[in-house]
Amino acid sequence: MKQSKKDHLNMFFRGTKSTGEAPSGQRAANAQGGDAAHNTEFLAQKPEHILACLSSAPSNTKIIRTAARMAVAFNSQFTALFVETPEFASETPENKKRLMENQKLAEQLGANVETVYGEDVPYQIAEYARISSVTKIVLGRSVLTRRHIFSRPPLTEQLLAYAPGMDIHIIPDQSADTPYRFQNVRISPKSVILKNSIKSGAILLGTTLLSMLFQHLGFTDANIIMVYILGVLLTSIATSHPIYSLVSSITSVLLFNFLFTSPRFSFMAYETGYPVTFVVMFLTAYITGTFANRYKAQAGQAAKIAYRTKILFDTDQMLSKAENKEEILAASAEQIQKLLERDIVIFENVDGHLSDPHFFRKDDPEPAAYNPERERAAAEWVFANNHIAGATTDIHSDTHYLYLALRVNDRVYGVVGIYARELPLDASAYSILLSILSETALALENDKNAREKEAAAVLAESEQLRANLLRTISHDLRTPLTSISGNASNLMSNGDCFDEATKLQIYTDIYNDSMWLIELVENLLYTTRIEEGYMTLRTSTELLSELVEEAVQHVRRKTGNHTLRVVQEDDLLLVRADAKLVVQVISNILDNAVKYTPPGSSITVTTDREDNIARIRIADTGNGISPDEKEHIFEKFYCGNQKIADNRRSLGLGLYLCKVIVEAHGGTISVSDNQPHGAVFCFTLPLEEVSCYE
Repeated sequence: MKQSKKDHLNMFFRGTKSTGEAPSGQRAANAQGGDAAHNTEFLAQKPEHILACLSSAPSNTKIIRTAARMAVAFNSQFTALFVETPEFASETPENKKRLMENQKLAEQLGANVETVYGEDVPYQIAEYARISSVTKIVLGRSVLTRRHIFSRPPLTEQLLAYAPGMDIHIIPDQSADTPYRFQNVRISPKSVILKNSIKSGAILLGTTLLSMLFQHLGFTDANIIMVYILGVLLTSIATSHPIYSLVSSITSVLLFNFLFTSPRFSFMAYETGYPVTFVVMFLTAYITGTFANRYKAQAGQAAKIAYRTKILFDTDQMLSKAENKEEILAASAEQIQKLLERDIVIFENVDGHLSDPHFFRKDDPEPAAYNPERERAAAEWVFANNHIAGATTDIHSDTHYLYLALRVNDRVYGVVGIYARELPLDASAYSILLSILSETALALENDKNAREKEAAAVLAESEQLRANLLRTISHDLRTPLTSISGNASNLMSNGDCFDEATKLQIYTDIYNDSMWLIELVENLLYTTRIEEGYMTLRTSTELLSELVEEAVQHVRRKTGNHTLRVVQEDDLLLVRADAKLVVQVISNILDNAVKYTPPGSSITVTTDREDNIARIRIADTGNGISPDEKEHIFEKFYCGNQKIADNRRSLGLGLYLCKVIVEAHGGTISVSDNQPHGAVFCFTLPLEEVSCYE
């Protein structure tokens, strides 16, 4: 299998040179115990992971494309890595722009663009490859060779030394025949140059005066030399470029020679050891200043890394706390502004179209240099093509904003624009920006999934309720309809053969079944109105005793062997209620008491006053309700475990409707045990005070 992969790779790449083996000396060191062969075999068994090294070299585009083709050939993960050194800040604008273009190219070809920080580039590449389980590294051929024994070896040789078991592919390129070096050009304003020069001169003047004081006090030349070395160190710390520490080192040697060696006030030195002293003094001062500048640059880079890392952590926390799409986009814009300190514009994806722009300005409320037609055209292009465009690119380059898609794979949730007309984005900041945009897109996708999941749950619940309703209705309608049709058929066919008592019983059965169907339909209609929010109360001042009497009259014909009585402690209780709905509540509770209690049970309706509310209690002497049923008895479609005397199944809507109606009136409803046995349903209604004038 390993050989077939290599053959397949060679078909894709003509002229690619693999340097999987180390030089002869290195091979001899690695050959002990067969460790290198074992490691190579182990790597071959792991999933392939291609790593392309990013740089601002002109030939880097070929390296990226070659690595992308390798990733496709091996069906492997593809990563593009850039190592940012402290010297990168002083790169020329051309190199920075070229590096940005190379990063964009790698991203377009499916690479995961990563940035690491450090001075030792090959070591950082090797460490990242080891931690990320990289199997193949692709980089360009370095034409630079070691000029002398003290110079550092080329990048490829150093990388082979750090990762001897790694497959390293060096891509030849005709453009690489021209030596390419990083050009560190730092153009400082005249004010900065003047400021640094004044600082350097002041430090040299101070060290010279201190040295003269030391000589007057009888200190040796070694103490004076240390003072000048300290001055060079302070200069390297106080200034912003290594050239000032170099000039300070040379000037310190000249001042020491001119002021403190014999003959004084001349650049001559009589003692034979002084030339060596001057050289050592210069080297010591220069090396000290160089290291101070390097550590200062590293400290600045570390602070920048810490700041950007904090931005990423804060972004993750803010996005996790955001509760909707608006809060997610606002948090993302705030973090991008902290990172780049630029104006931001965001377009949302609203039903497949871009919304109006949302501006996030640093200072001014109005966006500067914003042409609505051109900028929106660029944003629409990014939205349609899922590709970067705008300022600093070749697509819609006449705009002032750089537009990037908020995307997860092929799904675009919006477009973010960043002002970049005059100041192109820094390569490392661009990498952090991509991470923020990815986190934002994931947050938007999670929010979308959560809303879809919630809608699906509501739909599933609705479908379940509809299924329960249809299943229950199909059963409960069949029994009374069959009874009605059967009785009607008997009357039509054999009506003359029945006596009056039999006919009366058949008529009564038809009437009872019809009334049951009417009650069922009424409950279903009330349920539908409640679900759709159409139930409205038509309240008026009603006499509670009349409402109870009307409900009792509706149920009295069904009581049979049950004893039904009404106890009203106050005949003049007035309530503010919808009379029809309150009668429905009392009727439903009484009907349940008749259905679920054995013959001979007693049912009592009691009305009284408690503070400013009217209380209606309906108690029976049946078998009671278990504690488990009490918790669910007012839920929709809950039927309980008790059987109805006529074997008809209940829909479980009656008590649910009672609860909804009572709570709509501002009252409460509950169930408790009746002593010594039975159940008590109690609900309350607000009292209505009426003033009477004689």
